[in-house]
Amino acid sequence: MRKLVFFVGGAGAGKTTIAKRLAAKRGMAVFDMDTMLRPAAKTIMTVAGLDPDDRDSAEYKVLCRDLGYRITMDAALENVTVGTDAIVIGPFTKEIADPDWIDRELAAAAMSREDVEVKVVLVHLTDESLYRQRIEIRGLKLDEWKLAHWDEFSRSLVRRELAWPVSSTDVLHFDNSTPMNEERFAAIERFVFGVEQ
Repeated sequence: MRKLVFFVGGAGAGKTTIAKRLAAKRGMAVFDMDTMLRPAAKTIMTVAGLDPDDRDSAEYKVLCRDLGYRITMDAALENVTVGTDAIVIGPFTKEIADPDWIDRELAAAAMSREDVEVKVVLVHLTDESLYRQRIEIRGLKLDEWKLAHWDEFSRSLVRRELAWPVSSTDVLHFDNSTPMNEERFAAIERFVFGVEQ
């Protein structure tokens, strides 16, 4: 069965690093919302007279946020349609709170959870200070707004629950606060692919 695997979590949680490691090992397609939207977001924000590297302000969310998810999901679903297992990466804050969202997305691509295995890895850290530390260490220009408006931004880092009607066995809450090792990575791989003979 085709797989559509979501790595969801706040900035700095490490979702992209884990997802790319799994994709590299298993030959899966990767659709990172930040990567997919970046060229369009830079243009839209520039034309609007705003900071082209802003990815968090209210203005960005109005102009670009939903477009980013649309672009990312269209590309991921197109790949799943032709039989390619896909990983999708992003915060998905609104989307995971909508119980009908995943079924609408699949139906729009003439698919359903009957023929696509949907798995969700909810990546989180134990406390807000660890998110900030990791965001500071990675030193991305796209994170400048987050750090300058930390009180506002940090509210987005609360742990979220998945409202989609998927089995509890298809949801993994993964605490990425400690360094990744082979055992922890193997647990994620087993969650996505099961125990292989």
